[in-house]
Amino acid sequence: VQLQAFGGGLVQAGDSLRLSCAASGRTFNIYIMGWFRQAPGKEREFVGAIGWRGDRDSVKGRFTISRDNARNTVYLQINSLKPDDTAVYYCAAAGLRGGWGYWGKGTQVTVSS
Repeated sequence: VQLQAFGGGLVQAGDSLRLSCAASGRTFNIYIMGWFRQAPGKEREFVGAIGWRGDRDSVKGRFTISRDNARNTVYLQINSLKPDDTAVYYCAAAGLRGGWGYWGKGTQVTVSS
């Protein structure tokens, strides 16, 4: 499984941003997709996850994770961005046995105040 995250950039506080993560290869191995982020000088933290199949989005406060199965793509919508959201955002995939075994290269999100 190969993952590619994109959509980051420089935004202003209060803006919204949607990141994308495109999966390719043996996508039938994917059971769940997740988003993580790592701010400068901090450990990587879990943002949220969504089942690879199913109908429901995953919503957690300002963060919404959705999925387009036809495009093998997962999205992370971030609303009301804050400077503290500045980080490299990564997408990851786990198989049925668990464990985030597949990672994409991160995409940088920088929020200016």
